[in-house]
Amino acid sequence: MDSGPKIAQIASLVGDPARANMLAALINGCTLTASELAYVARVSPQTASGHLAKLDDAGLLLVQKQGRRRYFRLASPLVAHMLEGIMLVAQDGPARQSSEWRGGEALRNARTCYDHLAGRIAVRIADCLIQRSHVVLDDDGGTVTEAGLAFLEGAGIDLSFGSKRRVFCRPCLDWSERRPHLAGIVGAALLNHALVRDWVRRVQDSRALSITPAGRRGFFETYGIELGA
Repeated sequence: MDSGPKIAQIASLVGDPARANMLAALINGCTLTASELAYVARVSPQTASGHLAKLDDAGLLLVQKQGRRRYFRLASPLVAHMLEGIMLVAQDGPARQSSEWRGGEALRNARTCYDHLAGRIAVRIADCLIQRSHVVLDDDGGTVTEAGLAFLEGAGIDLSFGSKRRVFCRPCLDWSERRPHLAGIVGAALLNHALVRDWVRRVQDSRALSITPAGRRGFFETYGIELGA
């Protein structure tokens, strides 16, 4: 079946700067109002409404109504994964256009990638689990070994967190580090565990996460990851 027209439609929607800014603002899994997204996109409320209607019609967004307000979020983790992939390609670019990471050190160290952990800390956790043979990653996905399941359970990481319809474990190429971190139910559980334990805290109006003193201890004791003060 020819999927070219559908690809072209999605590419056209995402390729608009205003819509791209709106989608990027939602990639951490949050919900925002039309007014907030208009501010992010730097367009008028009327223009934002038109953009959001197109994204909704294409199945890229979900709308939740509460009273008079409408809240928008990405339709699925698949949409977030697509956006991360585009960011990665855009960051690399042709050799003559490629540039150094300019997203800020806080964002590079730790951030959310839709509903899972990303950035340096997430890549180092993935490395740790792979080196200990707790997780096996390949081009087709990821597998948690029996030893890995026992380790995660012993660490208090709840793998029942999140939707059962999701992929259990898969690699997600980190677009600042160019190496994989963990996504799927396992990735979401790792982020939830770090938030509940106060190892990381959300930074207001940002995808960045700050690592707390408790987090520096916790990441070292659990994964052997040493972090500076």
